[in-house]
Amino acid sequence: MTLPALAGDAPRVLIVDDETGILDSLRILLKNEGFIPFTAHGGRAGVERIPELRPDIVLTDVRMPDVSGVQVLSTARQVDPDVPVILMTAQATLQSAMQAVNEGAFYYIQKPFRNDELLAILRRAAEHRKLRVENKTLKQEIKRRERTTSGRPIGRSKPWLDVLRLAETVAPTDSTVLITGESGTGKEVIARYIHELSTRSDHSFLSINCGALPESLLESELFGHVKGSFTGAVKDKTGLFTAANQGTFFLDEIGETTASIQVK
Repeated sequence: MTLPALAGDAPRVLIVDDETGILDSLRILLKNEGFIPFTAHGGRAGVERIPELRPDIVLTDVRMPDVSGVQVLSTARQVDPDVPVILMTAQATLQSAMQAVNEGAFYYIQKPFRNDELLAILRRAAEHRKLRVENKTLKQEIKRRERTTSGRPIGRSKPWLDVLRLAETVAPTDSTVLITGESGTGKEVIARYIHELSTRSDHSFLSINCGALPESLLESELFGHVKGSFTGAVKDKTGLFTAANQGTFFLDEIGETTASIQVK
């Protein structure tokens, strides 16, 4: 059976198994077929590699000591909900297959399998992944354009329009942005505009006026504290850096803080 060649960027596949022989044979097979394979010996190693590798596809055995393939599947889906996870098992049962589907597995293949059968599944998974990513990107672009036209801050002067265009350019990126200007010129307006056009817009926009709080209180607000760490700390408090996770945190007047706080 002749399989079509992969188009575009080669997908990165993380192979997880507790048998070295299977890892080696699958790595060679996938490499020869145009994939970029990575291996992890055992479920624990697979779970540890997923966050730093962020593979396009995960191919994992189900029955492994310590950490099972279903746990690998769960970790992969938490890190990236769009990643297809293919489970391999030599002891397939209807119950285990149903559990895999309920957990979000892309496919459940029984060992021993033919190479062409696995490769066909991997190609479908790669196409599925590509379509999901393209769909998400398209939705974000449509949302960004809608917000650009409907929620653009009002102003007609050339310097202001130049600032807006720069904000629209940087908003889709993960860059850290420094906004400078006199008091009252609209720094927070620009910060909120960048947030609304960014991929973080579905999460929180938090801000704090760094110049309005004494150093000790500002540090507590930024980083949080635990109950009893100082007088008046009657309960644990989550810091704003943590609260703004996945969203945007605007540090207003950060230049007014002390040098030690800025370093922290």
